[in-house]
This record gives sequence, C-alpha cells and structure tokens, in this order.
Amino acid sequence: PVPLCRLNKRLLDVTVVKGEPAELSCTVSRHEVTGTWFKDGLKLTSMEGVLLEKEGLVHKLIIHKAEDIHAGKYRFEGGDVKTEARIFVEDPPQVDKVLLQNLTSIPTVAKAGQSVKIKIPFEGRLPVGAMWLKDRMELVDDARIRVDKTETYTMLSITSCERKDCGDYKVRLKNDSGVLEINLKLVVIDKPQPPAGPIKIVESSANDITIQWKPPKDDGGKPVQRYIVESQQVGKKDWVTLGETPRSCTTFTTNKVEQDMSYYFRVRAVNAEGTSDALESDEVKAVSKASPGAPDPPEIVSASRDSITISWKAPRKSGSSQIVGYIVQKRKKGTTIWLPVNSVPIADKKLKMTDLKKGLQYEFRVAAVNAAGVGDASEPSQPVIARDSTKPPGQVQDLKVSSSDSSSVTLTWKRPEAKDGGDVKGYEVEMRSSNNLNWTKCNALPIAVTTYTVKGLQAKERYFLRVRALNDSGPGEAAELEACIEAGPPVVSPRLLIDDTVKSLLVIKAGNTIRVNIPFEASPDPVVIWLKDGLSLPSRATINTEDGTTQLLIGAAEYTDSGNYTVELQNGLGNRQTFSFQVQVTDIPQSPGPIRLEENVPNTVTVIWEPSASEKWERDLYYTVLKCESRKGLWHVVGDLIYTNKFTFTKLIPGRDYYFRVLAKNSLGASGPSETVKPWRIQKPKAEFHIRPQKYRGVNQNQPPRFLVPLKPHVVTTGSECHMSCAVGGHPAPKITWYKDSRDVSNDPTYFCTNDFGVCSLVVLGVTKRDEGEYMVEATNEAGRAFTKAFLTIKGNN
Repeated sequence: PVPLCRLNKRLLDVTVVKGEPAELSCTVSRHEVTGTWFKDGLKLTSMEGVLLEKEGLVHKLIIHKAEDIHAGKYRFEGGDVKTEARIFVEDPPQVDKVLLQNLTSIPTVAKAGQSVKIKIPFEGRLPVGAMWLKDRMELVDDARIRVDKTETYTMLSITSCERKDCGDYKVRLKNDSGVLEINLKLVVIDKPQPPAGPIKIVESSANDITIQWKPPKDDGGKPVQRYIVESQQVGKKDWVTLGETPRSCTTFTTNKVEQDMSYYFRVRAVNAEGTSDALESDEVKAVSKASPGAPDPPEIVSASRDSITISWKAPRKSGSSQIVGYIVQKRKKGTTIWLPVNSVPIADKKLKMTDLKKGLQYEFRVAAVNAAGVGDASEPSQPVIARDSTKPPGQVQDLKVSSSDSSSVTLTWKRPEAKDGGDVKGYEVEMRSSNNLNWTKCNALPIAVTTYTVKGLQAKERYFLRVRALNDSGPGEAAELEACIEAGPPVVSPRLLIDDTVKSLLVIKAGNTIRVNIPFEASPDPVVIWLKDGLSLPSRATINTEDGTTQLLIGAAEYTDSGNYTVELQNGLGNRQTFSFQVQVTDIPQSPGPIRLEENVPNTVTVIWEPSASEKWERDLYYTVLKCESRKGLWHVVGDLIYTNKFTFTKLIPGRDYYFRVLAKNSLGASGPSETVKPWRIQKPKAEFHIRPQKYRGVNQNQPPRFLVPLKPHVVTTGSECHMSCAVGGHPAPKITWYKDSRDVSNDPTYFCTNDFGVCSLVVLGVTKRDEGEYMVEATNEAGRAFTKAFLTIKGNN
C-alpha cells in the first residue's frame, strides 16, 4: 500500500505590517505531493504580489509586500494533509524615516516673535488620532497655538514665539494597529533677561565706586557676550556709558564720579540676539571712605606671669575697603588710660603680650584698620591677671593607632591622670616624617575629644606622631609613637556592576518611593554624578554613595519625575563609565468623563464617553464597558480592551431599561466608574426597512446577474463596526441574499442589509469573534445566478 502523506510542520498565523514581506510555509512527508492553496475558501491560482513555491518537502506562500487585500484565512491541501492559518495585516501610523530622524535629533530653532510651523505627514490605517503634548500636558488651541490634523498630516503652529514655548514636545499618533510617539525639541532664542539684581555697591569713595551684579537668570538661549554699564547723576536726564565688561566679569569700577554727588547705575546684558532691558541700582553717593566698625571684645586664650595671649574676630562692618590689620591696646584694671601694645597693624587675629607686670590685672581692646584709617575700638575684654596658672598637664595615656589606610592614621588616647596637672582644656597633635626633624602641628585649634585622624599622608612612608594635653599653663609633656602607612590599593578603573536586579525601565506608581541602587567597583573612590535628562537632579532627589553602592532616592514619585536617568563614575585618571535607565511614573487611571448614549442604527445603542485625563500621558490605557438591566442588578462586561472612546451594543431587548458603566484601565488597575444617569429603553420593535428599487430603464432584454464590484476581505478589531459592500447589475433587478458560512442572514436582526440601486451593503455592529467567517452575496433573476465571496477576520485588541 502507498504510505499516507503526513504533515511534518503546519501553517502558523502571521501578523505583518503593511508594506513588509510575509511568508506561510508547511512541510509534508512526501516529495510527490504538489498541493493546492486556498484563500478565504477559494482556490488560489494567481494573486498579485503572491508567489507560490515548492522546495522539496516545503511548500511556501510568499507575499513580497503585504497589502490589506492579502489579509485573510489561507489553507493548504495536499495528499492526505490539510492545514490552515491566518495573515493579519497591520497598518500602524508611520512617518518617513529621514523626517523622523531629523525631528528627533535636530531641535527646531526659532527667534522670539517669529512663527513656527511643525508639519508631520503620516501614513497608516484610518482613522489616525493625533495628539500634541508639552510637559506631559495636551496642547489646546489658544490665541497663539493651533493644532491641525487631516487624514495625511498633523501640524503645530505657534505665532509670535516666546521663550516659554521652549521645551520638549511629544506627538502621539494612534490607530487600531498601534501607537507612534515622536519626541522633538523646540528652542526659542531671544535677547537675554536683565542681569540678576540687586546691584551691590562693593566699594564707594570720593574718587571711585565699584558695583557688582549677577548674570541673568535666562540668557535667551544664546551665551551672554558682554555687559554694558551706564550711570546717571541724580537730577540729570542723560545716561552716560561708562564701559563694558566681558561675560566672565560681573564687577565694574568707575572713577567718573564727583565727591558728595549721588548717582544711579544700570547694567545691560548683550548676546547675539540683542541687548537686554536694564537692571538699575538705588541711589549711590560718592563719599569719603568709611573706617571699619568695632570688633567684638577679645577673648583670653592663656595667661601666665610672663605673658598673656588674646584672640578676636573681624568686625561685622569692614567699612568702604578691605581690612589690612589690627591695633591692640591694654590698660590696668581700674584705670582709664589705654596704652598701645603694637604701633604697626598686625594681620593675625591673635597676639601674645610679654611686657606685663606679674600679679597685675589687665584689660584689652582691639580696633580694625583699613584704607580710611583706624576704626572704632571694641569693648574691653574680661580682666585677666598676669600670673601662672596651675602646672601644665601630664602626659596623655594609652596613645595608639586605632585604624589606618593608605593616606591617613586615626589616633586615640586617654586623659592625663588628675594628679599630673590642672584642668585639661584640649589637645594638640603634631607629626613629622622619618626624614624630617621638624614637627608640624596638625590642628589649628585645641581638640576637645580624645581621638584625631591625621590625613594627607603618603603610602609606604614612616611617620612619628605625638599628642600633648593643653591647659592655661600651656602644653604638657608629649606622648609619641611611630606609624607606618600601608601601601595604597591597586588602581581599579570605575566599573558599574549591572545585573538582572538593575532594570533599564522602572514603572513606578505615583506617590511611591523611587529607590535605585547601582553597585560599582573602583579604586580610589570615584566621583559619582547623577543626571536626569542630561541635567542636574531636582532638589527632591537624594543621592547616597558608600561601600561600593550609589543610591538614588525620591520620596514620593510625581509625574514630572519620569525621564531618562544617568549615573556616571569618574576617577582622577580620566576613566569613566555611565549607565542610563528610564523611569516612568504612572498611576491607576482617572475616571472617564461623562457618558452619552446615541441610537445611530435601530435597535442598537452607541455608548460615547469623554476620555480619561490619564490618556494624555498613559500610553497603554484602555476601556471596559459594562451594562446592567436594572438599577440594582448585576453588572456584566459587554466590551473590553477598547482603545477608542465609543462602543456599540447590539443585543438590546425592547421594553427593558439599560444602564451603562465605563472604566479606564492600565497595568496598575482600574479607575472609578463613569455611569449613565438615565436608563436607555427601546420603545418599539426594530423597524423594517423597505427599499423601493428604481425601475430598470435599460434595453428590454433579460440579462443575468453580474457583480460589477466584488466583495473584498476585511480585517477588523473586536467591538468595532464592519461595513461590507459590492455592486451588482442585471435585468430584471436581481434578488439579493446574504450568507455567512452558507447560512442565510438577510433577515437576521444582528445584521443590517441594504440594496440601493444595485449597491448592496451589510453592516455588522460591535463585531465579536463569532462574526468571523466567509460571507457570500447571491444575486438571482429569471436569467441566471451569480455570487461573490470574501472572508471577515476578527483580531483581538491586544
């Protein structure tokens, strides 16, 4: 017996984008099987753009460039085998690749006051929805901004551009085959804003005045080139140009002033687009230089029978010029005569005095000196007696190294024993290297605690360290030790340790915490830089880097936190590494808007609702429609995965009340419902449609039916409407009968059939998977019979 032919590989469904190639193939077990291909139940002998091939055991159907006509059900039969599959042709919105590249990579630049028009032609299955957004908000028409949309293009028009129009724009094109989002940038350049104020008077004298300002907050999109400085004498009308400064200099000194005269100053910023408005100063008077104010009373640092050391702080008011030094005076307690301690001003704010008499009580005061002379003297210090205090403190106890690395040593010790000296006021730490005999003090002020870290040491070097306790009598006996600094670790170039725990896309619910940990390795510790969309992070973001991990933390996520985040590691050798990831902040959608009900076709109801506000920024949002047949009844889903804002419900029963509810959904959940307020009721049975055909006025001769325009295959999504039509001629006028899968549906209330002078139409409202199949139109009259067939393919929304 001849062995049976087996199917080794069956046909598989194919989804292809319009214009792209597609292929169906199957494999049989016998070479001699030729096989036959069918499309929508009809034998396929030849079809434009379709090639049938056989390569050994493999049979192929190849479509070089898929079009809508190629969508449908295909079947292969050969020998004892039979297999079938569908081809779905999708036609999402598309934009020319060169135009798309230019729009996304090259900013659109306009000058302030000019008009801008950004036109984006597109292709795709109609209808195509177009939405323009800026900063996640949909653009709406106003006095300056207009959004146009046709079946072939969308265009944004902005008249008289302003700097506030700068920013990132997004165009969202959407149809039932997909969504295309285009990100583009608009840059509006203008003259700069005025320099940031107020104008500060740095120095004022009888001969010159120095002013200072800050760069403008907005440079107009072009770098500031220079500043123009002008002055106006009070009481006069004319402004006089004093000069210009480069953009890096925001101070200016003029000597074009007269003593005791008052002036106004103004500064303008200049860029390539023009000159800013002016920043004006308050009234400034050219007066003689002012001397400094009085410092606070000096403090007693230490006292002995031979010397007293005092210190002080700079006065709060330095006068009209910089302080160059200080004059110190002394007096005996109870007297009124102040004697100078130093005749030449000293720059330091600390002085040790030795020309004192043992046992006497002294007071001290200080005056600051600038170019205008000696300022006011301070209030007297606390009285202090020139005598020895208690003996110096003893040696600190248990001095040791608690930790060290390649550049530092941490010391710890204990206080001297009480019997060895008076009250300890602090400690000082000194160090020297093994090849240097001079000791260097490590701390400028006494240390209050019993631990200290010496930094800035060289690896592989030997150091000597010592610690002294301090009191009013001075330093005590030093405790000394030797420390060797360990070799520095090998240099490791910065490397981010990215694994499966670090996601390239984070979807965060609004209000939740954004926490991203990025592990890394590097030696020495690298500089870590975080950016959002190429700019510094907002102030709400916190960065913590320690122990080989850097963390981004944002407490309560907002929609504005969405964007592209980049972390960059750098070291001193110029090595760097970066990693970028996307953060999308989303939330459970907001409820859809109000619902209205319309009866566009008898015995049906079309539910139409205003879109959810979340649709503006939520790409994957869809809707679910529910119905209830009484106010307290159960709700049942009648439509799901709906990406438009309307749904037609066909299975209505006259005399019943219907309520409808619409939910918006995304990956996080469902919104609250939007419901109809009043019930929907069909009062009368579905009306019958009678078409009175026009009397045929042709030649009085019987002609058999013939189809002038045949049926075409259709591919539609669940819940949408399908319109099928054809044109037929013949005499007498043929009788038309519609069939689905060989079943007469002409009188089925689910379908709406018409015949207008030979143009035959069938409307399927709210299609479901059960409506898929082969449809046929039969035309008959006394002279004969004709028919045409086509296949309806139903594709799910997802």
